[in-house]
Order: sequence, then structure tokens, then C-alpha cells
Amino acid sequence: MKPAPLLDRVTVVTVSYNSSEVLAGLLDSLEPALSQVGHYQVLVVDNMSSDSSVAIAQGHNITDRVIETGRNAGYAAAINAADAYVGDSEALLVLNPDIRLSPGSVRLMLDRMASDGTVGIVAPQLFNEDGILSLSLRKEPSILTAWSEALVGGTIACRMGLGEVIGDPRCYADAKEVDWATGAALLIAPWARQAVGQWDESYFLYSEEVDYMRRVRLAGYNIVYAPAAMAVHVGGQSNERPDLYALLTANRIRYYARHHRPLATAMFWAGVVTGEAIRAALGGRTHQAALRAALALPEAAKMVHSG
Repeated sequence: MKPAPLLDRVTVVTVSYNSSEVLAGLLDSLEPALSQVGHYQVLVVDNMSSDSSVAIAQGHNITDRVIETGRNAGYAAAINAADAYVGDSEALLVLNPDIRLSPGSVRLMLDRMASDGTVGIVAPQLFNEDGILSLSLRKEPSILTAWSEALVGGTIACRMGLGEVIGDPRCYADAKEVDWATGAALLIAPWARQAVGQWDESYFLYSEEVDYMRRVRLAGYNIVYAPAAMAVHVGGQSNERPDLYALLTANRIRYYARHHRPLATAMFWAGVVTGEAIRAALGGRTHQAALRAALALPEAAKMVHSG
């Protein structure tokens, strides 16, 4: 292992968009989570919320700055808006507003990062609100994962080890390198930030974290899962709201198309469309919306290869 410099400076960034129901809970969890961290600041970037998110952020004693984008800029653009306030030597802790960090968790993630200079991102162990393990670890999207999920369903593909989601609970017991983890809670090393640059704002929402972590890996750094650091993930409605699930599905295809040749993209697209069509036929509104979104994309064979 290559030792990394001592890490003791962290900027916490959370993006709010009508997040008033959950934001205070995150902010309340930060002080004990950041114990034993020498220097930190907390930034809340608001994407033109129409609720009381801004007032909650401004009124909380742990908030150092509220950045108002003045528009619904998307997740990646909001993180980039905070970048001007983050020093080059600081680690960046990106959190969804519905995350609740456990006490001391940030120090644990920093120590894991500082133990090896090849670590670019550390992801904690996540639990659902009911205390059940959240399956937060992922494989790189592939034709195999797309068709496995299409033909047997995401839950069964996950259990069989064929889907994108890593479903074996035993895989969550020990620290390990992974392809990527859900973007709800990620600690990004300063050297990875410098190597990769800003988040890709073209995704608006969903797949931006997959893209970012791919670029971190290509820069020579690892994505590391650190189960000793824990957090609760309260929300996650992409599978419940048709508009969000449709956007998630479309961006999965866009992401794959940017990194693979047209024939492979066509096969991936066909797998996603097949899966959504099967479930749309059974009356699922979210899958009907996802199918429409996938079919509205350019033909898979004509998608531009940029990888």
C-alpha cells in the first residue's frame, strides 16, 4: 500500500431540492459524525426549493454556507457549484439530505482513505430506516447485467449474482474494492478530485455518480467500501415515482452508450427495453414510463461511441 497524507480537512456538501422533511435530520447527525475531524465546513446547495429547505439550512448552527443556484440545476451541477468553496487539500463528503451518519463515521472513512494513497473514494455501509442492510454496492453496467435483470427480474438477478446490484449480504461484511456505490454518501479524496475534475452535469440526476466513479478508477484510484463507517438512508423514491424511474432508466442507457461501441450499446438498450416492456405489460406505471423514456432515446445502433 502507498501511504496517503494525513487527512484532517473535510467539506461536507449536500444538495437540497424541496428537502425540508429530511434535511434537518442530516444536519443534526453531522456534528457527532464529524467528531475527531480537525477542520470541516458544511455547505448546503439548494436547487431553488419551494419549501423551507433554505430556511432550515440557514437556521442550523452547523451550516457554514448556503449556496442558492437559482434554478433546479441538477445534482451534478449543484456539487460543482460548491467546488469553488472547497480547498485543493480537502476531502469532499457528498451526502444526500436523507442520510443520517453514525457518530465518528467520517473519521473512520478518512482513516481508511489515508491508509492507502490509491484510495480515491470511500463509501460507508448503509442501512434502511428499519435497520435492514441497504444493498448499496454495484457492478459496472454490462450486457449481462441488463439482460439478466430483464429476463428474471432485478431481485432474482441480484440474488443470483448476475445483476448490477451486489445482493449477497456476505459481500457487505468486509472492506473491499468495488466498481461503484450508490451516491447517497461518498467521501472523495483530494487527489481524486484533482485528477478527475468536475461532475458531468449532462446527466442532471442519476448515473452521474457512476460516471464520476468510472473516471476515478480510470485515473488509477480505487473505490473502497468501508463497513466500519455506517449511515442510515431514509429515502429513495426512484422506483416509486414514474418520472424519476424513467429518468434513471434513460440515463443508464446514456451512460452505457458513452463508453461502449454502437453494437454493444444496442444490445444493452435492447435488454433494458425488454425488461421494461415485460413489466409494463403487467401494468406497472413506473415501468411504462421507463419504457417510453428508453424508446424515445436515439436508436441504440446510432448512439455515438465516446469511450
